[in-house]
Amino acid sequence: MLRDISRTLVSAANAVEQRFDRLRFDGKRRLGLLDPFEILPYRGHGTARRLFLKGRVLEERGITRSGRHDTPWDNLRNMARRFASDEVPSARVRASFGGLTAETVADEEGFFDIRFELPQQLTGPTRWHPVELELLHPVSPGGGPVRSTGQVLVPTGADFGVVSDIDDTVVRSSATNVLKMARIVLLSNAHTRLPFEGVNAFYEALRRSVEGRAHNPIFYVSSSPWNIYDVLEDFLNVHGVPEGPLFLKDWSLSVLGKHRTYKLGIIRKLLATYPDLPFVLIGDSGEEDPEIYLQTAREHPGRITAIYIRDVTTGERDAQVRAIAREASSLGTEMIPVEDTAEAAEHAASVGLIARDAVPGIHPRSSAPR
Repeated sequence: MLRDISRTLVSAANAVEQRFDRLRFDGKRRLGLLDPFEILPYRGHGTARRLFLKGRVLEERGITRSGRHDTPWDNLRNMARRFASDEVPSARVRASFGGLTAETVADEEGFFDIRFELPQQLTGPTRWHPVELELLHPVSPGGGPVRSTGQVLVPTGADFGVVSDIDDTVVRSSATNVLKMARIVLLSNAHTRLPFEGVNAFYEALRRSVEGRAHNPIFYVSSSPWNIYDVLEDFLNVHGVPEGPLFLKDWSLSVLGKHRTYKLGIIRKLLATYPDLPFVLIGDSGEEDPEIYLQTAREHPGRITAIYIRDVTTGERDAQVRAIAREASSLGTEMIPVEDTAEAAEHAASVGLIARDAVPGIHPRSSAPR
């Protein structure tokens, strides 16, 4: 009964939000206050026969590219603009790839999804494939064309895939401390936020596999909102962490608080998209990664080669994670809580996921006598 009431209230609140956004957009258009439109593509993924790409149509936000010497005020101003973004509801977008075209209509939040079913299988070593995007309707203020190019990853020559969390797994976020995390996110940028030591080298070693010649895909899944997509994409680039599709979250009322359901859903889709690939899962102990990854191992026996959990908690939570790891082991999947990246790398080398000679470069500790 309470669940039904909650669903009704959330549905009503979403309807009110969408109605307000629509009225705001229509009002700005009538008054001539709309800014020029832009298409923001997100890194997509696919197979030799299917391509998937997501993006969003927004009014231009006036965000300046971040730099190492930006002040906290510069970062705060840019972050405010990201969260104050004005979407273009029901925008019509055309995508083009290799002589094929597809059209889609964005939702009330400006999000759109493109899917290509390819008549012929992609061949050759190319892994990132460009998809051209063009806004068909509505016309951007000023009347100029609105175009963008998205990139879709199609894994070739892969031994396994990797699914990684971002906050407190790749980048230091203090997700267990809400105030500290807010300060880091709001006042820092891609240059000033810090990765965990050795992450870039470890992920590159996973991408290259034990022989050093593979091109294993790495997928980043986070509950961070799509509003900060550019920050996370820049962070990976700036710190040399291997690029890969990012799956973030629309912070609408209907999905808030559903971290486990959301993340499980993304992982299930990835395993279904690449049925012939085993996967390595990487996360941290701060939220629900151990529980989510255990459920994944239950649902996909034999598909999860290893699970690495960065230990960012203490006390009772550590005991819970150890118990979850024992259950994962009983299913045939090793879940390894690790203190640092070097510990994960040592294990990965021992089970043939990365080259042994890659370990010393991942963390200075790794090259010390044992």
